Amino acid sequence: MQKHSLIAVAVAFLAAGCTMAPKYERPAAPVSGAFPTGGVYDTQPGATQPAQSGQPGASGAARSANGQAAADIGWRDFFVDPRLQRLIDIALKNNRDLRVSVLNIQASQAQYRITRAALFPTLDAAASQSKQRTPRNLSVGGQTISNTYSVGLNASWEIDFFGRIQSLKDQALAQYLSTAQARKAAEISLVSQVANQYLTVLELDDLLKVTQDTLKSAQESYRITKLQFDNGTGSELDLRQSQTVVEQALANLQSQARLRAQAENSLTLLLGEPLPADLPPGMPLDNQNLLTDIPAGLPSDLLTRRPDIMEAEQNLLAANANIGAARAAFFPKVSLTGSFGTLSPTLGGLFKPGSAAWSFAPSITVPIFEGGENKANLDLAHVQKNIQIATYEKAIQTAFREVADGLAARGTYDQQIQALERNTFAEQRRLDLSNLRYTNGVDSYLSVLTAQTSLYSAQQLLVTARMERLQNLVTLYQALGGGWIERNGEQPRPADAPVDYGAASAPVAASAVTAG
Repeated sequence: MQKHSLIAVAVAFLAAGCTMAPKYERPAAPVSGAFPTGGVYDTQPGATQPAQSGQPGASGAARSANGQAAADIGWRDFFVDPRLQRLIDIALKNNRDLRVSVLNIQASQAQYRITRAALFPTLDAAASQSKQRTPRNLSVGGQTISNTYSVGLNASWEIDFFGRIQSLKDQALAQYLSTAQARKAAEISLVSQVANQYLTVLELDDLLKVTQDTLKSAQESYRITKLQFDNGTGSELDLRQSQTVVEQALANLQSQARLRAQAENSLTLLLGEPLPADLPPGMPLDNQNLLTDIPAGLPSDLLTRRPDIMEAEQNLLAANANIGAARAAFFPKVSLTGSFGTLSPTLGGLFKPGSAAWSFAPSITVPIFEGGENKANLDLAHVQKNIQIATYEKAIQTAFREVADGLAARGTYDQQIQALERNTFAEQRRLDLSNLRYTNGVDSYLSVLTAQTSLYSAQQLLVTARMERLQNLVTLYQALGGGWIERNGEQPRPADAPVDYGAASAPVAASAVTAG
């Protein structure tokens, strides 16, 4: 009776698919329950300011996120520049890093299917012939050569009583889901990278325009002072001072042109193909009109909106399942092998009555002495889990810091830019007045030179600050989990959703993993 009870328990244990993995409990988030407040965090902007009338893309109305979370805002709704939208669309189809991340899903999916296959019996068809010669003095009946023909089926199955294979399957599934989240993180990051690189190109375009305008003004000033010097009415000091502005602008022009070309090369690399000639017209840097009032929500929201955090948690689940496999290695392995077919000394007699043959060989392997290998594997599994716990917690902390940094920047850029705009206006007036005083002989050319240099620096600082503000909005959109869907209201795709790359093969969706 006791024997039957043990068998029933073992069968129930097997049927339930139980493992010896520890019960998974999500680690507590090692961050505060809310993002920082006070100071710079209390000056968050509202809806995006409307575009100025007459400018390209002027909408005449402010744009607002209307309280939607970043993950629910499509990138086509966050970015309004049609040129940038086209570039992002091209990058999502051609970027090679993203393509590699998708292929990694395929590889991980195949590994999961390989591991899962060990749960099922194997059945093989086999046919063989063996010929053997025996010395005459050892042969029976004087027959020295014997033939054996066989045809049949061979079967084998490791009964997973203690969940070793089930744990390995769970580990492979978690690793598969981890690569899917890694692909999602790569796609969201690519959207942000393309946008930021595009904004860098626009910044350099504006800087080139500022430098060209400054160079044009400086060359005119240099022409006048040189004419005065040649006529004996001006000093060489004034001439050389005006020349320094020209030479500095010429040097900056070459530097910015070089950076502009390199920025375009970086954008081309992200796109995965040369910039098309038929790109739609773009918008200037100060008219990108990005959404500025996306709510940050709570840090706990990041656990389900940030694919890098979900990737880290899947790796933690894989490490947890691996402990189950390491524990099961301490217990017996039960295997069943058997075969059924026909045997005959002649090929023609294989299927005659009486030629049937079968074998059944159950086996059990009990670990007795492994030199400490099983204990070391279990210790290693626990250490690997602790590593993944720390990695998961670090992913949460990093996400918290990225969002907090973005909020701090978002709360300061508008006031900084307003101050720089006032400063640029003041520097322009200063230059106009200095020119007037110099022309009337009230002041030296040094005041004009100083004012011109200060205006040039102020204009460059303003352009850079505008670009940094926009890049911060893009980065914050990414940090809050935005960039996965294309348009508002779309149902988010699974992280392992198929991708059409034309000639490149696409991964099978998650439903195929669970089905076959």
